[in-house]
Amino acid sequence: MLRSLFSGISGLRAHQQMMDVTSNNIANVNTVGYKAAQTVFADTLSQMMRSAGAPQPELGGTNPAQVGLGVRLAAINTNFVQGSAQSTGRPTDVMISGDGFFVVNSVNEQLYTRAGAFNFDAEGKLVTPTGAAVQGWPAANGVVNQNAPLGDIRLPMGTLIAPTATDAVVISGNLPANAPDPSSITRTIKIYDVTGGQKTMSMVFKFASGAWTLDLDDGAGGTPITGQALTFTNGQITGPTYTDANGATKIGLQWDPTGTGSNIDVDLSGLTEYTGSTTVQPLSQNGAPAATLQSFSINPDGQLVGIFSNGNKQTVAQLALANFNNPPGLEKVGDSLYRFTVNSGLAQVNAPGSGGLGTLQSGSVEMSNVDLAQEFTNLIVAQRGFQANSKVISTSDDVLQELVNLKR
Repeated sequence: MLRSLFSGISGLRAHQQMMDVTSNNIANVNTVGYKAAQTVFADTLSQMMRSAGAPQPELGGTNPAQVGLGVRLAAINTNFVQGSAQSTGRPTDVMISGDGFFVVNSVNEQLYTRAGAFNFDAEGKLVTPTGAAVQGWPAANGVVNQNAPLGDIRLPMGTLIAPTATDAVVISGNLPANAPDPSSITRTIKIYDVTGGQKTMSMVFKFASGAWTLDLDDGAGGTPITGQALTFTNGQITGPTYTDANGATKIGLQWDPTGTGSNIDVDLSGLTEYTGSTTVQPLSQNGAPAATLQSFSINPDGQLVGIFSNGNKQTVAQLALANFNNPPGLEKVGDSLYRFTVNSGLAQVNAPGSGGLGTLQSGSVEMSNVDLAQEFTNLIVAQRGFQANSKVISTSDDVLQELVNLKR
Protein backbone atom coordinates (compact mmCIF):
# COMPACT_ATOMS: atom_id res chain seq x y z
CA MET A 1 0.00 0.00 0.00
CA LEU A 2 1.06 3.60 -0.52
CA ARG A 3 2.90 5.30 2.35
CA SER A 4 0.97 8.49 1.64
CA LEU A 5 -2.27 6.70 2.57
CA PHE A 6 -1.07 6.01 6.09
CA SER A 7 0.51 9.47 6.42
CA GLY A 8 -2.86 10.97 5.58
CA ILE A 9 -4.56 8.80 8.18
CA SER A 10 -2.10 9.96 10.85
CA GLY A 11 -2.78 13.55 9.82
CA LEU A 12 -6.53 13.01 10.22
CA ARG A 13 -6.00 11.57 13.68
CA ALA A 14 -3.68 14.37 14.80
CA HIS A 15 -5.95 17.16 13.56
CA GLN A 16 -8.96 15.47 15.12
CA GLN A 17 -7.12 15.57 18.46
CA MET A 18 -6.35 19.24 17.86
CA MET A 19 -10.06 19.82 17.28
CA ASP A 20 -10.84 18.01 20.56
CA VAL A 21 -8.45 20.22 22.54
CA THR A 22 -9.68 23.42 20.88
CA SER A 23 -13.35 22.55 21.45
CA ASN A 24 -12.66 21.86 25.13
CA ASN A 25 -10.99 25.28 25.45
CA ILE A 26 -14.02 26.97 23.90
CA ALA A 27 -16.38 24.99 26.14
CA ASN A 28 -14.53 26.31 29.21
CA VAL A 29 -14.35 29.93 28.10
CA ASN A 30 -16.34 30.97 31.21
CA THR A 31 -14.97 28.39 33.65
CA VAL A 32 -13.44 30.07 36.73
CA GLY A 33 -9.68 29.48 36.92
CA TYR A 34 -9.56 27.38 33.72
CA LYS A 35 -6.21 27.26 31.88
CA ALA A 36 -6.23 26.74 28.12
CA ALA A 37 -4.47 23.76 26.51
CA GLN A 38 -2.38 23.81 23.33
CA THR A 39 -1.45 20.93 21.02
CA VAL A 40 2.08 20.31 19.75
CA PHE A 41 2.64 18.09 16.68
CA ALA A 42 5.78 16.15 15.75
CA ASP A 43 6.68 14.01 12.76
CA THR A 44 6.94 10.26 13.17
CA LEU A 45 9.79 7.96 12.13
CA SER A 46 11.06 8.38 8.60
CA GLN A 47 11.81 5.47 6.26
CA MET A 48 15.42 5.46 5.05
CA MET A 49 15.60 5.26 1.26
CA ARG A 50 19.32 5.95 0.98
CA SER A 51 21.86 6.53 3.73
CA ALA A 52 24.26 9.46 3.79
CA GLY A 53 27.52 8.97 1.89
CA ALA A 54 30.89 10.31 2.97
CA PRO A 55 32.93 12.45 0.57
CA GLN A 56 35.46 10.47 -1.52
CA PRO A 57 38.58 11.70 -3.32
CA GLU A 58 36.83 11.42 -6.68
CA LEU A 59 33.23 11.90 -5.50
CA GLY A 60 31.42 14.26 -3.15
CA GLY A 61 29.28 13.15 -0.22
CA THR A 62 25.54 12.50 -0.49
CA ASN A 63 22.73 13.37 1.91
CA PRO A 64 20.38 10.78 3.34
CA ALA A 65 17.11 10.26 1.47
CA GLN A 66 14.15 9.66 3.81
CA VAL A 67 10.39 9.51 3.42
CA GLY A 68 8.31 10.64 6.40
CA LEU A 69 5.62 8.32 7.69
CA GLY A 70 3.17 10.84 9.08
CA VAL A 71 2.51 13.05 12.10
CA ARG A 72 1.71 12.42 15.76
CA LEU A 73 0.52 14.42 18.78
CA ALA A 74 3.73 15.16 20.71
CA ALA A 75 2.24 17.06 23.67
CA ILE A 76 -0.77 18.91 25.05
CA ASN A 77 0.62 21.83 27.05
CA THR A 78 -1.34 23.82 29.63
CA ASN A 79 -1.03 27.60 29.42
CA PHE A 80 -0.81 29.02 32.96
CA VAL A 81 -0.89 32.70 31.94
CA GLN A 82 -2.86 34.82 34.43
CA GLY A 83 -6.56 35.15 33.65
CA SER A 84 -8.52 38.39 34.00
CA ALA A 85 -10.15 39.40 37.28
CA GLN A 86 -13.93 39.20 37.60
CA SER A 87 -15.35 41.18 40.50
CA THR A 88 -18.11 39.33 42.38
CA GLY A 89 -18.34 41.24 45.64
CA ARG A 90 -18.56 37.96 47.59
CA PRO A 91 -16.05 37.96 50.47
CA THR A 92 -15.44 34.20 50.08
CA ASP A 93 -14.37 34.58 46.43
CA VAL A 94 -10.58 34.86 46.28
CA MET A 95 -8.28 35.42 43.31
CA ILE A 96 -4.54 34.73 43.17
CA SER A 97 -2.71 37.68 41.64
CA GLY A 98 0.54 36.06 40.54
CA ASP A 99 1.91 32.54 40.81
CA GLY A 100 0.55 29.80 43.02
CA PHE A 101 -2.32 27.39 43.63
CA PHE A 102 -4.82 27.04 46.43
CA VAL A 103 -4.30 23.82 48.39
CA VAL A 104 -7.46 21.75 48.96
CA ASN A 105 -8.21 18.41 50.54
CA SER A 106 -10.57 16.18 48.54
CA VAL A 107 -11.36 12.69 49.89
CA ASN A 108 -8.08 12.57 51.84
CA GLU A 109 -6.05 13.64 48.78
CA GLN A 110 -4.21 16.94 48.54
CA LEU A 111 -5.06 18.69 45.29
CA TYR A 112 -4.46 22.17 43.87
CA THR A 113 -6.58 24.76 42.08
CA ARG A 114 -6.61 28.31 40.72
CA ALA A 115 -10.40 28.58 41.02
CA GLY A 116 -11.12 30.61 44.15
CA ALA A 117 -14.94 30.48 44.15
CA PHE A 118 -15.25 29.31 47.76
CA ASN A 119 -18.07 29.03 50.29
CA PHE A 120 -18.49 28.16 53.97
CA ASP A 121 -20.34 24.93 54.75
CA ALA A 122 -22.54 24.15 57.76
CA GLU A 123 -19.46 23.36 59.90
CA GLY A 124 -17.79 26.66 59.07
CA LYS A 125 -15.22 25.08 56.71
CA LEU A 126 -14.11 27.02 53.64
CA VAL A 127 -14.80 24.70 50.69
CA THR A 128 -14.82 24.63 46.88
CA PRO A 129 -18.13 24.25 44.98
CA THR A 130 -17.56 20.45 44.99
CA GLY A 131 -16.91 20.30 48.75
CA ALA A 132 -13.10 20.07 48.83
CA ALA A 133 -11.80 21.75 52.01
CA VAL A 134 -9.45 24.71 51.50
CA GLN A 135 -6.20 24.23 53.43
CA GLY A 136 -4.15 26.64 55.54
CA TRP A 137 -2.95 27.25 59.07
CA PRO A 138 -5.47 27.77 61.89
CA ALA A 139 -4.63 30.58 64.32
CA ALA A 140 -4.39 30.23 68.10
CA ASN A 141 -5.34 33.44 69.95
CA GLY A 142 -4.74 35.40 66.77
CA VAL A 143 -1.27 33.92 66.09
CA VAL A 144 -0.59 31.76 63.01
CA ASN A 145 2.13 29.08 63.16
CA GLN A 146 3.21 28.48 59.58
CA ASN A 147 5.49 25.64 60.71
CA ALA A 148 2.45 23.61 61.78
CA PRO A 149 0.80 21.04 59.45
CA LEU A 150 -1.85 22.29 57.06
CA GLY A 151 -5.46 21.95 58.17
CA ASP A 152 -8.97 22.90 57.14
CA ILE A 153 -9.77 26.62 57.15
CA ARG A 154 -12.70 27.19 59.52
CA LEU A 155 -14.70 30.26 60.51
CA PRO A 156 -17.11 29.14 63.24
CA MET A 157 -19.65 31.94 63.45
CA GLY A 158 -20.76 32.67 67.02
CA THR A 159 -17.38 31.80 68.49
CA LEU A 160 -16.84 33.58 71.82
CA ILE A 161 -13.48 35.19 72.60
CA ALA A 162 -12.49 35.80 76.19
CA PRO A 163 -12.48 39.34 77.59
CA THR A 164 -9.25 41.28 77.84
CA ALA A 165 -8.47 43.15 81.05
CA THR A 166 -7.28 46.72 80.67
CA ASP A 167 -3.60 46.99 81.52
CA ALA A 168 -2.67 50.13 79.59
CA VAL A 169 -4.26 53.55 79.27
CA VAL A 170 -2.88 56.43 77.19
CA ILE A 171 -3.61 60.04 78.14
CA SER A 172 -2.49 62.93 75.95
CA GLY A 173 -3.12 66.60 75.29
CA ASN A 174 -2.40 70.01 76.76
CA LEU A 175 -2.93 71.23 80.32
CA PRO A 176 -3.02 75.04 80.17
CA ALA A 177 -0.23 76.76 82.05
CA ASN A 178 -2.47 79.81 82.52
CA ALA A 179 -5.38 77.89 84.10
CA PRO A 180 -7.24 79.60 86.98
CA ASP A 181 -5.70 78.82 90.36
CA PRO A 182 -7.31 76.70 91.71
CA SER A 183 -9.13 74.76 88.97
CA SER A 184 -9.76 71.18 87.88
CA ILE A 185 -10.37 69.20 84.67
CA THR A 186 -12.24 65.87 84.72
CA ARG A 187 -12.11 63.21 82.04
CA THR A 188 -13.44 59.61 81.97
CA ILE A 189 -12.79 56.43 79.98
CA LYS A 190 -14.28 52.94 80.09
CA ILE A 191 -11.98 50.13 81.25
CA TYR A 192 -12.52 46.38 81.74
CA ASP A 193 -11.57 43.81 84.38
CA VAL A 194 -10.57 40.15 83.85
CA THR A 195 -14.22 39.04 83.63
CA GLY A 196 -15.08 41.65 81.02
CA GLY A 197 -16.87 43.83 83.55
CA GLN A 198 -16.99 47.47 82.54
CA LYS A 199 -15.80 50.24 84.83
CA THR A 200 -15.51 53.97 84.43
CA MET A 201 -12.05 55.33 85.12
CA SER A 202 -12.09 58.99 86.10
CA MET A 203 -9.10 61.32 85.76
CA VAL A 204 -9.16 64.60 87.65
CA PHE A 205 -6.39 67.06 86.83
CA LYS A 206 -6.11 69.73 89.56
CA PHE A 207 -4.21 73.00 89.27
CA ALA A 208 -3.20 74.64 92.52
CA SER A 209 -0.25 76.80 93.59
CA GLY A 210 1.03 76.82 89.99
CA ALA A 211 1.33 73.02 89.66
CA TRP A 212 -0.78 70.18 88.26
CA THR A 213 -1.71 66.97 90.11
CA LEU A 214 -3.65 63.89 88.99
CA ASP A 215 -6.33 61.84 90.80
CA LEU A 216 -7.35 58.41 89.43
CA ASP A 217 -10.40 56.36 90.45
CA ASP A 218 -11.87 53.19 88.88
CA GLY A 219 -15.41 54.01 90.01
CA ALA A 220 -15.85 50.55 91.54
CA GLY A 221 -14.47 50.94 95.03
CA GLY A 222 -10.87 50.24 94.12
CA THR A 223 -7.85 51.96 95.65
CA PRO A 224 -7.62 55.45 94.10
CA ILE A 225 -4.55 57.55 93.41
CA THR A 226 -4.78 61.02 94.91
CA GLY A 227 -2.57 64.05 94.41
CA GLN A 228 -0.03 62.50 92.01
CA ALA A 229 2.26 65.40 91.10
CA LEU A 230 2.92 66.15 87.42
CA THR A 231 6.18 67.91 86.56
CA PHE A 232 6.91 69.81 83.36
CA THR A 233 10.06 71.34 81.87
CA ASN A 234 9.61 73.92 79.12
CA GLY A 235 6.09 72.63 78.62
CA GLN A 236 7.12 68.96 78.25
CA ILE A 237 6.18 66.46 80.94
CA THR A 238 9.10 64.95 82.88
CA GLY A 239 7.39 63.10 85.70
CA PRO A 240 6.20 60.92 87.25
CA THR A 241 8.10 57.93 85.89
CA TYR A 242 7.95 54.16 86.33
CA THR A 243 9.84 51.08 85.15
CA ASP A 244 7.93 48.72 82.82
CA ALA A 245 8.21 44.92 82.61
CA ASN A 246 11.15 45.22 80.20
CA GLY A 247 13.12 47.44 82.56
CA ALA A 248 12.58 50.60 80.50
CA THR A 249 11.80 53.90 82.20
CA LYS A 250 8.50 55.39 81.05
CA ILE A 251 6.72 58.66 81.82
CA GLY A 252 3.51 57.83 83.65
CA LEU A 253 2.54 55.63 86.55
CA GLN A 254 1.47 52.09 87.41
CA TRP A 255 -1.85 51.75 89.17
CA ASP A 256 -3.25 48.66 90.91
CA PRO A 257 -6.81 49.67 91.90
CA THR A 258 -7.85 46.12 92.91
CA GLY A 259 -4.75 45.39 94.98
CA THR A 260 -4.25 42.06 93.19
CA GLY A 261 -1.09 42.93 91.27
CA SER A 262 -3.03 43.61 88.07
CA ASN A 263 -1.28 46.86 87.23
CA ILE A 264 -2.60 49.38 84.75
CA ASP A 265 0.16 51.31 83.00
CA VAL A 266 -1.02 54.90 82.64
CA ASP A 267 1.00 56.53 79.84
CA LEU A 268 1.33 60.29 80.38
CA SER A 269 4.15 60.95 77.89
CA GLY A 270 1.80 62.85 75.57
CA LEU A 271 0.92 65.55 78.12
CA THR A 272 2.12 69.13 77.68
CA GLU A 273 1.78 72.36 79.67
CA TYR A 274 1.53 75.33 77.35
CA THR A 275 -0.43 78.53 77.66
CA GLY A 276 -3.61 78.17 75.67
CA SER A 277 -6.49 75.77 75.23
CA THR A 278 -7.29 72.61 77.17
CA THR A 279 -6.97 69.52 74.95
CA VAL A 280 -6.20 66.78 77.48
CA GLN A 281 -8.08 63.54 76.68
CA PRO A 282 -7.77 59.79 77.27
CA LEU A 283 -6.69 58.44 73.88
CA SER A 284 -7.00 54.67 74.27
CA GLN A 285 -7.15 51.62 76.50
CA ASN A 286 -6.48 48.01 75.52
CA GLY A 287 -9.25 46.15 77.35
CA ALA A 288 -12.32 44.57 75.75
CA PRO A 289 -15.40 42.63 76.88
CA ALA A 290 -16.20 39.09 75.73
CA ALA A 291 -17.36 39.09 72.11
CA THR A 292 -18.75 36.86 69.38
CA LEU A 293 -17.62 36.57 65.77
CA GLN A 294 -19.84 38.54 63.43
CA SER A 295 -18.06 38.88 60.08
CA PHE A 296 -14.70 38.41 58.40
CA SER A 297 -12.33 39.63 55.71
CA ILE A 298 -9.46 38.04 53.77
CA ASN A 299 -6.24 40.06 53.54
CA PRO A 300 -3.83 40.03 50.56
CA ASP A 301 -1.41 37.90 52.62
CA GLY A 302 -4.11 35.26 53.05
CA GLN A 303 -5.03 36.03 56.66
CA LEU A 304 -8.67 35.35 57.47
CA VAL A 305 -9.49 38.12 59.95
CA GLY A 306 -12.56 37.80 62.17
CA ILE A 307 -14.45 40.93 63.17
CA PHE A 308 -16.04 40.59 66.63
CA SER A 309 -19.02 42.25 68.26
CA ASN A 310 -16.80 44.42 70.47
CA GLY A 311 -15.15 45.92 67.38
CA ASN A 312 -11.88 44.02 67.78
CA LYS A 313 -10.27 42.11 64.94
CA GLN A 314 -8.39 38.84 65.32
CA THR A 315 -6.72 36.52 62.83
CA VAL A 316 -8.65 33.25 62.67
CA ALA A 317 -6.58 31.41 60.04
CA GLN A 318 -4.30 31.93 57.06
CA LEU A 319 -4.73 30.46 53.60
CA ALA A 320 -1.79 28.56 52.11
CA LEU A 321 -0.57 28.62 48.51
CA ALA A 322 1.57 26.08 46.69
CA ASN A 323 3.86 26.40 43.70
CA PHE A 324 5.74 23.93 41.51
CA ASN A 325 8.95 23.96 39.50
CA ASN A 326 6.96 22.80 36.46
CA PRO A 327 3.24 23.71 36.74
CA PRO A 328 2.43 22.33 33.22
CA GLY A 329 3.49 18.94 34.61
CA LEU A 330 0.40 18.85 36.86
CA GLU A 331 -2.38 16.40 36.02
CA LYS A 332 -5.91 17.70 35.52
CA VAL A 333 -8.41 15.68 37.58
CA GLY A 334 -11.60 17.63 36.85
CA ASP A 335 -13.52 20.25 38.84
CA SER A 336 -10.70 22.72 38.04
CA LEU A 337 -8.35 20.69 40.26
CA TYR A 338 -4.80 19.51 39.62
CA ARG A 339 -2.80 16.60 41.01
CA PHE A 340 0.93 16.37 41.67
CA THR A 341 2.94 14.25 39.18
CA VAL A 342 6.54 13.10 39.04
CA ASN A 343 7.26 15.80 36.44
CA SER A 344 5.62 18.75 38.19
CA GLY A 345 8.05 18.79 41.11
CA LEU A 346 7.12 18.78 44.77
CA ALA A 347 4.62 21.31 46.09
CA GLN A 348 6.35 24.28 47.74
CA VAL A 349 3.82 25.56 50.29
CA ASN A 350 4.06 29.04 51.77
CA ALA A 351 1.96 32.05 52.71
CA PRO A 352 0.63 34.33 49.93
CA GLY A 353 3.06 37.10 49.02
CA SER A 354 6.15 35.16 50.13
CA GLY A 355 8.47 32.69 48.45
CA GLY A 356 7.65 33.97 44.96
CA LEU A 357 3.91 33.39 45.43
CA GLY A 358 1.22 35.85 44.42
CA THR A 359 -1.07 37.83 46.70
CA LEU A 360 -4.81 37.35 47.20
CA GLN A 361 -7.63 39.60 46.10
CA SER A 362 -10.88 39.07 47.99
CA GLY A 363 -14.22 39.65 46.27
CA SER A 364 -12.91 38.56 42.85
CA VAL A 365 -12.25 35.35 40.94
CA GLU A 366 -9.83 34.56 38.13
CA MET A 367 -11.55 34.12 34.78
CA SER A 368 -10.60 31.57 32.15
CA ASN A 369 -7.52 32.55 30.13
CA VAL A 370 -9.00 31.16 26.89
CA ASP A 371 -8.47 33.56 23.96
CA LEU A 372 -11.53 33.08 21.75
CA ALA A 373 -9.91 34.76 18.75
CA GLN A 374 -6.98 32.33 18.93
CA GLU A 375 -9.24 29.32 19.48
CA PHE A 376 -11.43 30.13 16.47
CA THR A 377 -8.28 30.50 14.39
CA ASN A 378 -7.13 27.10 15.67
CA LEU A 379 -10.49 25.68 14.60
CA ILE A 380 -9.89 26.90 11.05
CA VAL A 381 -6.32 25.54 11.06
CA ALA A 382 -7.50 22.15 12.33
CA GLN A 383 -10.35 22.02 9.83
CA ARG A 384 -8.12 22.88 6.87
CA GLY A 385 -5.49 20.42 8.05
CA PHE A 386 -8.14 17.71 8.29
CA GLN A 387 -9.42 18.55 4.80
CA ALA A 388 -5.93 18.50 3.32
CA ASN A 389 -5.17 15.08 4.81
CA SER A 390 -8.54 13.82 3.59
CA LYS A 391 -7.51 14.94 0.10
CA VAL A 392 -4.24 13.02 0.47
CA ILE A 393 -6.21 9.85 1.24
CA SER A 394 -8.60 10.33 -1.68
CA THR A 395 -5.69 11.04 -4.04
CA SER A 396 -3.85 7.94 -2.81
CA ASP A 397 -7.04 5.97 -3.44
CA ASP A 398 -7.17 7.33 -7.00
CA VAL A 399 -3.58 6.21 -7.56
CA LEU A 400 -4.39 2.72 -6.28
CA GLN A 401 -7.43 2.62 -8.53
CA GLU A 402 -5.23 3.41 -11.54
CA LEU A 403 -2.94 0.54 -10.56
CA VAL A 404 -5.89 -1.84 -10.35
CA ASN A 405 -7.10 -0.65 -13.76
CA LEU A 406 -3.76 -1.59 -15.36
CA LYS A 407 -4.96 -5.23 -15.38
CA ARG A 408 -7.90 -4.44 -17.66
